[in-house]
Amino acid sequence: MPRALRLYAGPAARRHIERHGLQPSDIGVVPGAAGGPKGLILGPLDEFIFGRWLAQSQHPVDLVAASIGAWRMATACLDDPIAAFGRLSHDYIRQHQEPPPGRKMPTADQISEGFAQGLHTFYEGRLSQILSHPRYRLHVLVSRGRQLLRREHPLATPLGYASAFLANAVHRPALGGWLERMVFSSGAEPVEMGRLPFATQDFRTRQLPLTEANFHAVVQASCSIPFFMRAVNDIPGAPPGAYWDGGLTDYHLHLNYLPPKSEGPGQGGLVLYPHFQKAVVPGWLDKGLPWRHRSSAFLDNMLVVAPDPAWVATLPNGKLPDRTDFTRYGLDLAARVEAWTRAVDASRQLSEEFEAWLAKPDPSQVEAL
Repeated sequence: MPRALRLYAGPAARRHIERHGLQPSDIGVVPGAAGGPKGLILGPLDEFIFGRWLAQSQHPVDLVAASIGAWRMATACLDDPIAAFGRLSHDYIRQHQEPPPGRKMPTADQISEGFAQGLHTFYEGRLSQILSHPRYRLHVLVSRGRQLLRREHPLATPLGYASAFLANAVHRPALGGWLERMVFSSGAEPVEMGRLPFATQDFRTRQLPLTEANFHAVVQASCSIPFFMRAVNDIPGAPPGAYWDGGLTDYHLHLNYLPPKSEGPGQGGLVLYPHFQKAVVPGWLDKGLPWRHRSSAFLDNMLVVAPDPAWVATLPNGKLPDRTDFTRYGLDLAARVEAWTRAVDASRQLSEEFEAWLAKPDPSQVEAL
């Protein structure tokens, strides 16, 4: 059986592991990336990290998330995270909307309505567990449209995203002229920008409270892929406008994470990142720009826990679950459920190998990020 797990770390995180190993109290931030069905592969890791490992400590941890990562990190805040992550995988794998007659795929309206219903059902009666968690502070990232993207429109929206793509290709901060990073944070009001676990000088950013009144709208917006789902309009407690997938501005949350106060054990200054690949790509529009896939000083105190590409090749179809599977399997729901279930079952190896490494941390197994 091939090795499943790879570990990648920035220089500060590597020094810490070499000197002290890794304890739950070392972790100050856990990001949750956008990536749709790819996030399924992290379910067993999430169960172990939040249900067993981080549960051994008492210190506060910031959970920073976009898109499917927002659903994952909100689930981490529930009272029984192991059971909750199991249900999340089960429900996500079985999601399905019948397309209208004459169409091969459901409409954006159908997908949005089905997603909203699933979101309400999943978190019904449990929002207080998330928003008032004694240790975890949730930060959900959403992209707010500007200029041509202020409102969804059949002509203006495609033109706006084409303009955003060109602006981003020239200079990433220029994307801020078209999309604004909105951070909705749980915790006491008023929310203070200084309480974010990352600096925001890199990109146009605004922070607002995450509340029971806007939770569902915020998480839905953070998952609303343009053209695949509808934008969420006028989130309660936020400026008016159209809100889209948080991955547009922050695909893999390549953020300027604040460094630990010191490099000693128990400082809660490291970023533990369960991810589905090594590269931490800044924005969704950067996927085709390989020069933006490299690490940076922003990630110096980060440890990425990711699957080995050779192991990924052993999964159904030789890849991680992804959105192309909706087209690949079409109306054959049973076949897609079977393939995704096999992938999730196989990913328990990731959790087992990470647990074994934590019991005896070997710095030689940690590669440069």
